Amino acid sequence: MARRRRAVAVKIHCPVTAETLAAMIAGDSGALERDITAAAILAVIRADNPLGDFSLYKGVCEVALGWESFQPGAEARPTLGSADMRTLSPTIILTTYAQADAEIEPALAALMAAHPWEVPVIEITEVDLLIR
Repeated sequence: MARRRRAVAVKIHCPVTAETLAAMIAGDSGALERDITAAAILAVIRADNPLGDFSLYKGVCEVALGWESFQPGAEARPTLGSADMRTLSPTIILTTYAQADAEIEPALAALMAAHPWEVPVIEITEVDLLIR
């Protein structure tokens, strides 16, 4: 039977250009590395910190492609779109993990600094990972 390890999942909703999303859908995985925002977020995950550390593997993350819908309020200063207008943003979701007892606050601060949204969407969830 597999053992379990307590971990923290960090899910980052990251805007990308429409060109990046289209290229990735077409199979160009290198497009993610060329996208300024995605590259900045990936650099944090790949830095010397507990994010994505699986002992034998470093910088581990999953990438999901999609879109995020939102409507900025009148006082908002959105990166994309304009106040009171519904907007559909090309977005990737990067999910990475860290051991439950790891000190991830500096890495989370770096993610917040690299994220361009006025209100970044970064989810943190306690999970169990199966290990051999």
